Amino acid sequence: MVRSWLLRGLLGLMWILPLWMDVMSDKCNALHTIKDQLNITLRRRYMKHNFPINYTIQVRYEEVFRLHNISRLRNEEDVELMHLQNLWLTVAQKGIKRILQVLPEKHPTRRKYLTALENLFRIYEQSYGTEIELPDSIEDIGGRLLGTNYQGWRSVTPKSLLDNCYRTMHCLFKECFLRDGSDYDYCNILHWRKRKGTTPQPT
Repeated sequence: MVRSWLLRGLLGLMWILPLWMDVMSDKCNALHTIKDQLNITLRRRYMKHNFPINYTIQVRYEEVFRLHNISRLRNEEDVELMHLQNLWLTVAQKGIKRILQVLPEKHPTRRKYLTALENLFRIYEQSYGTEIELPDSIEDIGGRLLGTNYQGWRSVTPKSLLDNCYRTMHCLFKECFLRDGSDYDYCNILHWRKRKGTTPQPT
């Protein structure tokens, strides 16, 4: 009886595993498409050079989602990776909308870059976004992202929002971005600081 149960379980796993791998492959392909649109060349061209020097916008504190936020939230015992991935998607979309709000309709960054990027995130959400029960700490952040009478505004450059989006994406979905035999720690800020030096790093 036990052997029969184990055999059925093994056969079921062998049937499900290829389907799961196909879903993961498609998901990673979608994230790589987003990554291509977030590459450093495009971020500099459209999010820095197309704006006045030192230009900033007002965003909620929770809309600045950085690597240290991930480290802090991971210390919460009920927070899992999928919760952080869900939060990443929400914050990324909020950040893009925030930038679009300050751009004139004919601004080149809107027409040639952000609208397409926003569509990529929308497609990703429709394909891979899931309704999951969130722990209280993530629910609280979501409430502050949408709440009225908000007090915690801060000034940031538009480019910094997408810089953070790019880095945290690599941290939270690292299985899609690690190269064979690589030991990159995308969740470590030192990894990204090295990119500014002479050591080649993936972009």
